[in-house]
Amino acid sequence: MIVGIEGIVERKEPTFVHVNVHGLIHEVHVSINTSNAIQDKKVKLFVAQIIREDTNALYGFMDLNEKKMFDTVLKINGVGPKVGLAICSTFTPETFAKVVASKDVSMLKRVPGVGPKAASRILVELADFIVDGNESSENSGALGEAVMALESLGFKSDAIRKALSGCSGDTSTLVKEGLKKLQRL
Repeated sequence: MIVGIEGIVERKEPTFVHVNVHGLIHEVHVSINTSNAIQDKKVKLFVAQIIREDTNALYGFMDLNEKKMFDTVLKINGVGPKVGLAICSTFTPETFAKVVASKDVSMLKRVPGVGPKAASRILVELADFIVDGNESSENSGALGEAVMALESLGFKSDAIRKALSGCSGDTSTLVKEGLKKLQRL
């Protein structure tokens, strides 16, 4: 599975970029927020690869929180990559977290392809959506990776957040600290 892509931007449109990686050009679908953030010819994106019967598509994000938001909304029944990208284009991860926390159906209905029923379902299923907004971007990546590692070991998201609050360092340090604290809980 492809989780990142780094290369030279050959072509940039509001909803996709063509990235040249050593002579192989990949089409990567992006949100409008990510498209606006791409300023240089050289780019590094976090990628979600979606393989279906008829397609193998890459969805790229400059911000790890935006990728997390995209991956989270895709888990909801009835939300596909197009609606996921529309949500990422409409909201920043921080704004989306506020919309979910306040259960603001009218704000979510502004997303193209999201009606009142889908908006309600999204808000119910994402009641615990949290963004790593207080950390620096370097530490945020490490924190996100540590959270995913601990979740893959079977720990609950809220317990992980409680255990990792106040911790800092690289991914392996955060995982070790998290494991120590989670054993005591």
